[in-house]
Amino acid sequence: MGSRHATMEVSAENSRIPSDERDDTLKPLDLKVIAEMTADAEAKRPTWSGQLEFILASVGYAVGLGNVWRFPYLCYSSGGGAFMVPYFTMLFLCGVPLLFMEYVVGQYTRLGPVHAIAKICPLLKGVGLATVVISFVFCTYYNVLMSWALFYFFNSFGATLPWTSCNNTWNAVGNCSSGFPGNATHLQSASQQFFDHRLLEKSSGIEEAGGLRWELFGYLLIAWVAVYFCIFKGVKSTGKVAHFTAIFPYFILFALLINNVQLPGAREGILYFVTPVWSKLFEVKVWVNAAAQVFNSIGIAFGSMISMASYNKFNNNILRDALIVSFTNSFTSILAGFVIFSAIGYMAHIHNLPVDNIATDGPGLVFVVYPEVLSTMPVFQLWAPLFFFMLLCLGLDSQFATAEVAVTFIKDEFGHKIPFLKREMLALAVCVVCFVLGIPHVTKGGIYVFQLMDHYTAVVSLVLLAFFEVLAVCWIFGVSRLSLMVKRMLGKTPNIYFRLCWLLLCPLLVLCIMISSIVQYTPARYGTYTYPVWAECVGWCVSLVSVVWIPLGAIQEIYSNKGSLRQRLKTAMTPTIDLDAEDPSLEKHNPASETLFTSGA
Repeated sequence: MGSRHATMEVSAENSRIPSDERDDTLKPLDLKVIAEMTADAEAKRPTWSGQLEFILASVGYAVGLGNVWRFPYLCYSSGGGAFMVPYFTMLFLCGVPLLFMEYVVGQYTRLGPVHAIAKICPLLKGVGLATVVISFVFCTYYNVLMSWALFYFFNSFGATLPWTSCNNTWNAVGNCSSGFPGNATHLQSASQQFFDHRLLEKSSGIEEAGGLRWELFGYLLIAWVAVYFCIFKGVKSTGKVAHFTAIFPYFILFALLINNVQLPGAREGILYFVTPVWSKLFEVKVWVNAAAQVFNSIGIAFGSMISMASYNKFNNNILRDALIVSFTNSFTSILAGFVIFSAIGYMAHIHNLPVDNIATDGPGLVFVVYPEVLSTMPVFQLWAPLFFFMLLCLGLDSQFATAEVAVTFIKDEFGHKIPFLKREMLALAVCVVCFVLGIPHVTKGGIYVFQLMDHYTAVVSLVLLAFFEVLAVCWIFGVSRLSLMVKRMLGKTPNIYFRLCWLLLCPLLVLCIMISSIVQYTPARYGTYTYPVWAECVGWCVSLVSVVWIPLGAIQEIYSNKGSLRQRLKTAMTPTIDLDAEDPSLEKHNPASETLFTSGA
């Protein structure tokens, strides 16, 4: 950014399209140079092969395991059908506008989140780097879920499913029930013991690492190899993979739904899911949960949507794409709710238990409760492998979209400095480092590490990071500038709905979510296990690893500018992106202006 002050005033005149006069008339020479510059820009940064690939990649990223294991439980526990009122309200007021905002930032700048936000709001350029860090941390443990899914997938092909009986070497026979015992007894289901004692070989706590689970180590390696081959060619490979991983889960979900609704008890389970409890609408927590679910499910503030949009063509219709992705994500959550609760109703019918004795959320739903349901279904040899393969697809496209954030940042930051830095080697390096950092999660005490990381990354850091991103783009950069970017790309300014949401509703809603998260904060727990103080300190350090870049970036930017403190702050809040251009990708490439932490001139 060191050259921005010297060039800002003249950029509109001599760094763009050559013209005999500064008017709207393009001369023949102008058209020739535009074509040459566009070709040069396209050669520097690849684009999606088609609009469908971008939509599928975005849908694949947004639709993940949380749609299957979090939304259904949250819906039934927050008022059933009544929860749809706050959920869709928050989707319209927060989800769609913020997704559209991230698409605008990524597509207009054609940069990853670090350099895009640094151009939009230099004062909060640390927000961009924080999104990369939080995505990187997320990558290190999220793929562990894929190793679990692979483990279950390969254990689903026997004549009997191994989590159905108590006659195995890993079972604690005196405490094991071959059926589902419910919450009223001290017994554990065979499925729960398979998860604890066979999959995890769980130790007594985070203090006891207990050595590696070599099977999970191998499956984690396989998962990272799959991620690498999805991203090593950039959008060219990611787009092709998304055609399968984003679409295939819907075939499985619909097949499971058709199968489940024919089972006895399915109707009661679905009614338990959708029956409205209108009194819940008067609870503030329900509205906050709805906003948080929309926010986390779409993936705001992880940087992935900005990264993927940066590979779009300049005039791609991102408003249409934002609506498609948002509503597809919500539709999938509701569809998954019907699939899950029809199966839970069937399980409750078999064991003569209330539905709420079986319903749960989190990994326990898809790795304990649903495997138990699958074992009692007709033709379980078909449904079990298909279900776990669906989980692999749902997790894989979310994982490679998150890994792409780190790859995009490194390529944007160092690609022009290191000519031999090939994308294939860069993607390999990112995958190897994430794999190594994920190894502690596949030890016998790994479940405690996983829970600690997930709590302090997804709960504590993300909402704070999201608030500063919205602050930087909507208030400091400003809605008028953001609207001008939309007009340059789509030919018309966003309507009053989006402008009002960006100006007032989105920042206030995100602020409310942040305050609520702070007020309702509870230390990390795993079941009845309470973490020691030193583990809590490690968790807070994990949170600070991403958040600390926000104040550091602001201090560095203020310090590097000239003048009084007031002048430095004014300069730091002045965007460096040129809004007069029809296509910023036509700019001459200036490596100095795209380096994150350089001294201001």
